[in-house]
Amino acid sequence: MQLSKLIVVLMFSLTATAALSQPAAAQSTNCTSSQQAAVQCFVANAVATDLTKPRYGMTLAQFEAYGVAVSEILRTNHTYLVLVGTSSAIADAMPPSNANGSANQSAQDVAVTQIVSAEVSEGLANATVATVQDLQWFSLDVTGAMNDNNGVMALLTPGVSLRIIDSYVVTGTTNGTVNWTVVDASLSQAVDNFIASGMFKVPGLTTTARLKAFVNSLAHIIYDYKVSTGRKSL
Repeated sequence: MQLSKLIVVLMFSLTATAALSQPAAAQSTNCTSSQQAAVQCFVANAVATDLTKPRYGMTLAQFEAYGVAVSEILRTNHTYLVLVGTSSAIADAMPPSNANGSANQSAQDVAVTQIVSAEVSEGLANATVATVQDLQWFSLDVTGAMNDNNGVMALLTPGVSLRIIDSYVVTGTTNGTVNWTVVDASLSQAVDNFIASGMFKVPGLTTTARLKAFVNSLAHIIYDYKVSTGRKSL
């Protein structure tokens, strides 16, 4: 896995479970005054010792705040699992590369941020524990760590749900044009079938209608990703 991204994920996982830190000599924060302070100190020390560095153009203070946000995400269980599952599926089915094998990190990043936004909009992820931006950054970090998986994803195939949705997009495409009316109706019926058969239960934070809206959003995001990367299917 990419070391810097893996360190970020593991670092914040440790702070969420232990909330412990040794204060650096120049650290002015009372690192034992609260769990938030402990996380801030942990992040500051990790940066000071070159274990990691601020990401996405953040200042150190913003990076410390992001660390606190991640520690809150990890406490939620539901949102944490949704985001990790999302990252795993994207790393498997929507890699940061074009159909010809050339790199295209931006295509994957856009897919990650759009899917997380859709999850928040449809009640599948909780944005009250952290901002949507923090949820997106967390998912980008986890996806980045999972991109280099040494073949594990090929065995687990966590992206199967995305590929199932894509199959409806492919079926509804004629001469390069997608009939979204047909695709959306087919996906809606598929969701009904999965629920009726007991294969899927609607999470308590959302409704069947919002779940269908999320699946339809996924279909459009997947299509945009394929256009960006030149892929015919996932």
